[in-house]
Amino acid sequence: MEYQTTIQKEFRVTGPGLHTGRTVTVTVKPAFEDFGIAFRRTDRTNIVTQHALAENVGATSRGTTLGSGRQTIATIEHLMSALHGMRIDNALIELDGGEVPIIDGSSRPWMLELTRVGLRTMSAQRHTYNIPEALHFEFKDTGSVFDVEPSDRFSVHCAINFPNSVIGAQEADMNDLSEYSSGIAPCRTFVFLHEIEPLLHFNLIKGGSLDNALVYVNKELTPRQLKRLGKIFNKDINNFRVHDGVLNTTNPYFPNEPARHKLLDFVGDIRLAGPMINGHFSIYRPGHKANNAFARFLSNYIKDHPQE
Repeated sequence: MEYQTTIQKEFRVTGPGLHTGRTVTVTVKPAFEDFGIAFRRTDRTNIVTQHALAENVGATSRGTTLGSGRQTIATIEHLMSALHGMRIDNALIELDGGEVPIIDGSSRPWMLELTRVGLRTMSAQRHTYNIPEALHFEFKDTGSVFDVEPSDRFSVHCAINFPNSVIGAQEADMNDLSEYSSGIAPCRTFVFLHEIEPLLHFNLIKGGSLDNALVYVNKELTPRQLKRLGKIFNKDINNFRVHDGVLNTTNPYFPNEPARHKLLDFVGDIRLAGPMINGHFSIYRPGHKANNAFARFLSNYIKDHPQE
C-alpha cells in the first residue's frame, strides 16, 4: 500500500513568466490529505482555488493554462511535472500574478526546492489508477498519437519529429519515475529562431532569454538577422554563437534534449488526468493541446472504469 505525500514546509520562488515577462512570486504550501494539487491567485480580490485537473484547463497555446478570464494561471506544466516526478499528492500553489516563473526553462529548480524542504508521508492511501487494458488515442489537429498499456509503474516512450530542421526525429525514454530527476528534469524548453518574432507579435515569450530556452537555428544567420537578435535579447551580436544548430550561451545537456523536454511536459500535463497512473505510455508528437485532450480522455475513462 502506498500513502499520500505533501511537502514538509512551504517555499517561495520569484521570477519572470516566460510569456508575460512579469515578475511573479510563487508560494508552494503543504496541503491536507485528499486535497490534490491546486493553484490560486492572491492578487485578485475574489480568490478562486483551481484544482489542477484537465477539465479546468482553459488554454494550451505554448503552455498549459488553468482557468479563464481574470483568474487564469499560465505555464503550470514544469511545476506540475516536478510535483509528479516527486510523486507529491497534495500541495497548494499561490501566485501573486498570472504565470508561473519560467526560471531556467526546465523543472529542475522546482525539483531542487521540493527536495530541499522534504516530503511528509500522510496516513491516507494514495489514489493510484492502474491502466487495465491497452488504450489508443489520436489527436488529429496536431497528428499526435497516444498509446498506453498496463504496467506496474509509470513509464513513457516519447517520439517527436520536426522534419526539415536541425532537430529532426528524436526519441526519449523514462522507464520509471526514479529516472526523472537526473534524466528529464534538467531538460529545457526550446524554440526555433524563425518562431521568435511571430511569438513576440502575439505578446508571447516576453520573458524568454538565452538563459531559459534552447534556440534552434536551421540556417546560417545573416548580419541583418544578427542585428535584429541583438535588439530582441539586448545582447552584443558578437556574443551569439551557433553550435550544432543551437543558438545559445550554453550547450544542450543531452543530444535529444528536445524529446526529453517534450516528455517532461507530458509528465506535467498527464498529472491533470486525476490520480497517479501506472501504465506504459508511448507518445508521438505530444504538445500541450494534444496532451490536454488525452488527459481529458483518460480522466473520462477512469470515471467510467473505477477501481477499488
